[in-house]
Amino acid sequence: MVPIQLSSRREVSRIEGFDPDRLPPFARVETIETRVTELNPETLRREERMVRTAWLVEPFGYAFHVAAKMLETLEIALWGSVIAVLIGMPLALLGARNVTPHPALRTGSRAVSAFLRAIPELIAALFLVIAFGFGPIAGVLALGLHSAGFLGKFYADDIEDADPRPQQALAAMGAGRLMIWGSAILPQVLPQHIACTLYTFDRNVRMGSVIGLVGAGGIGQELKGRFDLYEYGHVGTILIAIFLVILTLDLVASRARQAWR
Repeated sequence: MVPIQLSSRREVSRIEGFDPDRLPPFARVETIETRVTELNPETLRREERMVRTAWLVEPFGYAFHVAAKMLETLEIALWGSVIAVLIGMPLALLGARNVTPHPALRTGSRAVSAFLRAIPELIAALFLVIAFGFGPIAGVLALGLHSAGFLGKFYADDIEDADPRPQQALAAMGAGRLMIWGSAILPQVLPQHIACTLYTFDRNVRMGSVIGLVGAGGIGQELKGRFDLYEYGHVGTILIAIFLVILTLDLVASRARQAWR
């Protein structure tokens, strides 16, 4: 079994602006002597000499690097979820039978939501990486557009399932559709909306680790690079970090739902 990798080693000569008096926390410099055999072009004989190489060793350097990549993944998931809510809510208002101003808009909204759901995040990320290049922008857009299709459907279904009696009372008083939605529907469906949004964020964190495999930023990009180099100790560290983050998010979401109730 391959042990997980927490430390990092970097050759000092390759670190730009290295200052031995300002080392990172817990870091140290190690000097390694290596016997090198070279061919002398003048005598055409092999000659041996000792080469000293200085290395910067950080006991938790790779753990800090993985933590930074996980933070980037969380940011990708968060902004993807924000985009999903901003797109999904208008789609829901147009796609709910009891709120939409015209049946044709409901059909069109449902079709757009279905189209967004039909394109997997990984496929969307591939095309967006081509359009925007490697990095988190492609990941944010891929997660946001795909999740917007789900939220548009879930929000619309919740709105349609709301108790019609408060809506009918406000309609009898001459209230408009948006007022009915804000005063009679939203208070009923807000807990379901929050639950769907939290699940979407949790799912985007997991998918953010996957779309990084195609260059869309986050921890997935680091995971693919280490896997291609057969550095399975680093891979194990990344997988443990993903598990801990997902577990923490699940506990936080559970506490949030209990507090809301």
